[in-house]
Amino acid sequence: MPPSPSTRPQAAAPPLRDRGDACPGALRLHRAADGHLARIRLPAGDLTARQAAVLADAADLLGDGHLSLTSRGNVELRGLAEGCDGRLAALLRDAGLLPSERHERIRNILASPLAGLDRHTPSDVRRWARELDALLCASESATALSGRFLFVLDDGRGDVAALGGDVSLLAEPAGDRSGPAGGALLRVGDDAAALRIAGPDVPRAALAAAEAFLTAAAASGSGAWRVRELPDGHGLTAREVAKTLRSAGIGAAYVAEAPAPGARTSPPYADSAAPGIVEGPDDDRALSVLAPLGRLSVAQWRLLTTIAAGDGSGALRLTPWRGIVLPGLAAAAAPRRLAELTTAGLITDPASPWHRLGACTGRPGCAKSLTDVRADATAALAAGAAVPGGLPPGPAPEGLPVYWSGCARRCGHPHGTWIDVLATAEGYRVALVGRDTAPTAPRTAAPPSTAPAP
Repeated sequence: MPPSPSTRPQAAAPPLRDRGDACPGALRLHRAADGHLARIRLPAGDLTARQAAVLADAADLLGDGHLSLTSRGNVELRGLAEGCDGRLAALLRDAGLLPSERHERIRNILASPLAGLDRHTPSDVRRWARELDALLCASESATALSGRFLFVLDDGRGDVAALGGDVSLLAEPAGDRSGPAGGALLRVGDDAAALRIAGPDVPRAALAAAEAFLTAAAASGSGAWRVRELPDGHGLTAREVAKTLRSAGIGAAYVAEAPAPGARTSPPYADSAAPGIVEGPDDDRALSVLAPLGRLSVAQWRLLTTIAAGDGSGALRLTPWRGIVLPGLAAAAAPRRLAELTTAGLITDPASPWHRLGACTGRPGCAKSLTDVRADATAALAAGAAVPGGLPPGPAPEGLPVYWSGCARRCGHPHGTWIDVLATAEGYRVALVGRDTAPTAPRTAAPPSTAPAP
């Protein structure tokens, strides 16, 4: 018997939106059960060490002393007091984190975190992300995009291409894989076709595709926030986007069958979701670490900032797996610094039981949650099981993410297939869910904990 609608995400008809989205930002704060919440967009997850230090100051002075990492490589500050929005905006503005206040919620750009760091990988995709951000912030029409519209720039390894972008670009090599990308395949929503774009035109093509979406959304009268929400008869396809690109003077060759999102195009690429030391050319190394359940203390964040500014390149890259990459370390310094981060409580080993374990905010931060899912997930892990009562019935592939949710909204859940641990009034329901698997019968485990947050 298939699970009930409350046990797993269900496909639904695109909604009819009669308002703009209420997605929080750095200037428009969200009132949560634990205070106000700010979401600071970081295109491609890029931060300088100075900017990271400012975020630590903001969390310390204005928030609850923690920083949350999101599945789009952004940062959230929680527990903000009433009336602190002006002080927060001033801190962010002085650090260069608000280049355009009218565009701050739409700067949603994911890029492959290890681009240019490991062997045999082009770096252009990060440059494209910076150029696209500048184009977005200069575009009047782009202000009509919702705070949920997502651009994805994949360097060819297939790591971010499958993360649900509205406009996704997959870099293609120009002969030598260790050199720059030759161009990119552009896809919109779930359309299987793509458009081949020359390298210099990639950022402009991405913005033009977003403008084509706005035109389609207006014509549909649906108020759609994302490409997948466009109703039947008004969907956006690669062929339609090609017309927009050509009218803007951007060449676009139609590709009927593009690689599937997430398909890895080159085996030498490192796994950007795995923690550890990333080997680059010659003596270059990068450190990749993950935040337990996506949350870091100010002390942990300041340690990362210190390493970035001292032994690293002075930069940090946040990842959609709620991790942080520190580029530019020497081979001799990398193991010592990784050991420091291990001692500080970050996830540094792919074999760690915390790897691929996630959870929503839960109680007490979210009033809609039925329980303190973070405390329950931590207790289950301490008891030797990332999933209460064991895995769900049926085959479960190795290495799947496990995600604990306090209610059926499942905020922040992974893409693709995952093990869903959902709090209900009867207890946790565990099932294998997602796009890539058939429904499984849920299993109810122990009832939710009522223990307060630690």
